[in-house]
This record gives sequence, structure tokens and C-alpha cells, in this order.
Amino acid sequence: MALKSKVRSKKPKALQKKGLRLRRKKTKEIVIDREAGLVFPSEKALVDHFRGPIEQLEQEYSSLVRPDDVREEDVKNLEDQLDLTLEQPAEIWHDAQTFADFPVFHFVRPIDELDAFHIAVAYVNSEDEPSFIFLHFVTRHLELVDNYRRGDLVYDLAFEEVGFGMLDGDALTEGDPLAMGLFIAMLKLRGDKDVPYDKFLACGEECREDTIQNADEIWRSTDLHGNQIVTFIKEFPDSEIRDLFYIAITQEDAGSQVHSLLFSFPTNDENLVDRYRHGENLQAEEVSQESSH
Repeated sequence: MALKSKVRSKKPKALQKKGLRLRRKKTKEIVIDREAGLVFPSEKALVDHFRGPIEQLEQEYSSLVRPDDVREEDVKNLEDQLDLTLEQPAEIWHDAQTFADFPVFHFVRPIDELDAFHIAVAYVNSEDEPSFIFLHFVTRHLELVDNYRRGDLVYDLAFEEVGFGMLDGDALTEGDPLAMGLFIAMLKLRGDKDVPYDKFLACGEECREDTIQNADEIWRSTDLHGNQIVTFIKEFPDSEIRDLFYIAITQEDAGSQVHSLLFSFPTNDENLVDRYRHGENLQAEEVSQESSH
């Protein structure tokens, strides 16, 4: 299933008060979510309404943050970071478990210059806009980031970035983390003159099945997490693309030895092909395949 963002954040006016962030237009009343009846005559009434969730989230953060983590005063323009995180997140998680009365959304964005992440926990209104920020902070510790990667992943920037390589039946199409991670790693290794991205789908339709059924080479290896990866490689000397190879990456089930297709791609970069020639060299008849399910 393709991931689709349920949150399309805009950039409304912001008001900083008591450490909390309201995102609303300037009106006499404070509207967090009119459809849900969250309309308040004052900021005090708003804070009183959300006081329990605010305190719970602050206590959770305080219990997890490490003493050596990024301090708020060390982050320049923290409010600008918040705007960027809400408008250009790398991930959005829909969390319906933390509070019984309403879901919260966890926005995650890396800050490359700090080698850190910015996290914002927000209420998202009926118009799919983050209208109230319960908590936001910067951290360098992945353990803390992972704590807020909970619930359903409803938006993943990496998923959008690999769309050109998705073919029906592979795990990449479903946003599988292993497939996405390996595919992105492959993109970083490609040469500048490799097969253009706009050729990926056309090559796949013609070459994927032939590669799996009639591979020139099959290699099995185990990654650092214990996943058994089996790679099918086939050369297509008669292709319109010069020096074309096609590579299909699968994950092997250790018990049944059946393979789930993770992703596949064309390349005419011999150096890239060589990177997939590692591990145990298998014979084609030893391997059985299935789709990503």
C-alpha cells in the first residue's frame, strides 16, 4: 500500500505563549478544531483543556532525554525549525494510542548541520493542519527519536524519493523499510552516467521476470541484521541501452528458502554490478521465488 500523508501542513500565523505553540489566524476566538468543538475564548481556557496531555507528554520527554543531549539554547531559531518540521517533515506518525480522546501526530525532520533530529508532537485538526503543538525538541539520540516513531507511519519522505523505482509486486511499492533502505543505499553508489531514472519502469517491465527466471548469476549474502539477501543478475547485450545489466534483490526465508522480491533496477555501471557479486554464488535451480507477499 502506498503511503500517503494525511497531513498537508500550511504556514499560518503563530503565537508563542507559555512554551506552547498555537497555529491559528488572528481572530477573537482561538480555533483549534471547529468541527471537533475545540474553540476557546482565551489561551487560558485552551491550556486548561489540554493541561493533562501537555503534562503527560512533558513528563515522558523529561524521563527519556539524556543529560548530554542538545540544549534548547544551543539551537538557533528553534521556532524556524518548528515551521520547517511541520511543513517539510521527513516522517509523520499517527499516534492513536497515547490519548484515548484524540490522536496526536509526531513530525520528524533531520537537521543535518547539527547531526540531530527535530521532533514536534501536534494536534492535527479536521482540515489536516497542525493547529496546536504540545511539545517540540531537538535530539541527537536515535533512541529518543524512535520513541516517537509510534503508531502508523502516514508520511515518509524517503518513500516519495524512490517512487520511480517501484514495480508492482515488489516490497518497495509497499514502503517496506528493508527494501527502501537497500534501494536508497544503491542510489548513493550509482555513477553519474548510469541508466536515467525515467528508464527504470520501462526496463523493469521488460527485464525483471527474465532476470529472475534466467539469471546469469545468483548471489546469497547475510546483512548485519541477519537478513538473507539473494541477488539475481542478468546481462542484456541486445538492449537499446548499452551494456545493460538488470539486478533483482530478494529476501530469503531461512526456513522455506522462498524469496520475497524487495526491488529491482537496471544499470550499465559495471562497478555497481560488482558490488552485488558477493557472498555465496548459487545456481539458478536452487532458488524459488514469490512476490513481496
